[in-house]
Amino acid sequence: MNEQRNLLLAIIVSVAILFGFQMAFAPQEPLVGNQDSVSIDNVPSRGDVQRPVSGQTDASVPVETGDGRAVILGQDPRISINPDNPAVNVSGSIALKGGRIDDVVLNRYQQTVEPRSPNIVLLSPTGTPHPYYADFGWVAGPGFEVELPGPETIWTSNKKELISGSPVILSWDNGSGLLFEREIEIDHGYMFTITDRVFNDGDQLLELYPYGLINRTDEPDTLGFFILHEGPLGVFNETLHEFDYDDLRDDPTESFQSTGGWIGITDKYWLAALIPDQGQTVNSRFFYTKSNDGEKFQVDYLLDGNQLGPNGKIEVTSRLFAGAKKVALLDQYERDLGIARFDLAVDFGWFYFLTKPLFYLLHYLTGYLGNIGLAILSVTVLIKLIFFPLANKSYVAMSKLKKLQPEMMKLREKFSDDKMRLNQEMMALYKQEGANPLAGCLPIVIQIPVFFALYKVLFVTIEMRQAPFYGWIKDLSAQDPTTMFNLFGLLPYTPPDFLTIGLWPLAMGFTMWLQQKLNPTPPDPMQARIMMMLPIVFTFLFATFPAGLVMYWTWNNVLSILQQWVIMRRMGVRV
Repeated sequence: MNEQRNLLLAIIVSVAILFGFQMAFAPQEPLVGNQDSVSIDNVPSRGDVQRPVSGQTDASVPVETGDGRAVILGQDPRISINPDNPAVNVSGSIALKGGRIDDVVLNRYQQTVEPRSPNIVLLSPTGTPHPYYADFGWVAGPGFEVELPGPETIWTSNKKELISGSPVILSWDNGSGLLFEREIEIDHGYMFTITDRVFNDGDQLLELYPYGLINRTDEPDTLGFFILHEGPLGVFNETLHEFDYDDLRDDPTESFQSTGGWIGITDKYWLAALIPDQGQTVNSRFFYTKSNDGEKFQVDYLLDGNQLGPNGKIEVTSRLFAGAKKVALLDQYERDLGIARFDLAVDFGWFYFLTKPLFYLLHYLTGYLGNIGLAILSVTVLIKLIFFPLANKSYVAMSKLKKLQPEMMKLREKFSDDKMRLNQEMMALYKQEGANPLAGCLPIVIQIPVFFALYKVLFVTIEMRQAPFYGWIKDLSAQDPTTMFNLFGLLPYTPPDFLTIGLWPLAMGFTMWLQQKLNPTPPDPMQARIMMMLPIVFTFLFATFPAGLVMYWTWNNVLSILQQWVIMRRMGVRV
């Protein structure tokens, strides 16, 4: 009975894998609210280029809570970003003190599905509980003494508002013959374009190195799953490099040199990334320090130096992405701006070749059908059609096994005391009738890669975040919120999480049980009992999975049942 043992082993291993997958990767509540942030006080350096102070953490300013963020934002002059226009993607402000982009609010995304839920706040200024900001500037070459704009510099602006399609220009004169200009514009997505210029009206020859940095104080509340990267990352020479926060604690500095590329800090759904001139040599760095102000995480880049002679001018353009990781938008930026592998900001993982096409298929069908849930159901049908011939062979083999059950029971009774002879006779019977005892595993094996890919799509893509279906499903990326232990909301009782078993997981368990009834009963009593328990086990297991994933599995079971039933009827098997 080696085949039966192998089948039993395969089932046990499958359950173990799914349990392990659930324990390690089960979705949690998405990160919302203010994202934790940093303010490392150093600008990047290279070789013997002096490393000046980029900005203090304003330790004199108390950390505020509640409406403290508004208080901090009102302390210094600012330029409003898209004011009084909630229809745009981004609002917030730019600090004239330091010229930092440190206040970014995502207007199209709320913390929860509740109608009055606050918008997601991505970047916050120094002095708030969790500073998180972007800074740009210049570093003087070795041996050059010059006053450069810093964190205490008060810039002047030609406008009070930054509106999409209408840039602002900041300016500052160091009083020694150097005029600094910073032109900032924002598109209709999440991309800031920063053009820094320096005019030399003096008689001194200078060497200046442009830099950009993103600072975050303290580690945010991450989900901590292996399936999802959260933290610093970048693409250098077409290769993605990712570092967890713990990685930088262990090794505080990681440096890369590349032509172009990008570097940033990612959360599950949100990204702040620096994109320097893609034609220049870029010296990028991941950096970590710890002080009384907290843990400081920084990503930065330093470009090659520029010679600035008397009556000369230098100019450099870079970009800052600060927003939601919408796949189509990232792809558009990659195409239009030539940003190498910018789509890798979304953690599609090892199944990239399968996950991203599956996402686009779902995205296309959603646009056509008007609902992601309907798109998931449609994709399930397409997958069934693709594997229809293979599944047919499997169900034919299973039908043969079901027809052979009476003969198998006779052999079991006849050779109950001779296991070796029983195994030989069973093998002979399988061979004679062309039956495969492992055929029932094939449909599950086929589903596993699609299952993982769909799980990834539902888990990491913001397009699936808070996507509703019908009825009680308000978010397909979260678990079914109903539970049979309070009669699906009829009783005023909230059971513990492990008892949250919604209608969709119950439907999945029922269809799994129904499908088992169509399969041949294992001749071994122990094996049969295990098979009977599987629908119950999987019901509890799938109860915490995203509702969209449970819908896929349930609908797939229904289609499989119909296909198997038709085949069994054609073969004369009693159903």
